Amino acid sequence: MANVELYTKGYCPYCQRAKALLDNKGVKYTEFSLDTNPGLRDEMIERANGGRTVPQIFINENHVGGCDDLFMLERNNKLQDLLSA
Repeated sequence: MANVELYTKGYCPYCQRAKALLDNKGVKYTEFSLDTNPGLRDEMIERANGGRTVPQIFINENHVGGCDDLFMLERNNKLQDLLSA
């Protein structure tokens, strides 16, 4: 199974949607909460090539983007391929 990582904030509805999609697919992921560890924000921005919004999602160290990007992959039947790699 793929290594999936998300940078999130608790109040973020997009974070909740992204996690719900992954949960519904049975995907295990590592969540980095910027609420409990704000020092990770700089790391997230660097890894996400300047992306400052949450969530920022990575699959096997590749930057996927945010919630909308994750759902676009799902709609285009490409998410499962990334998760299976």
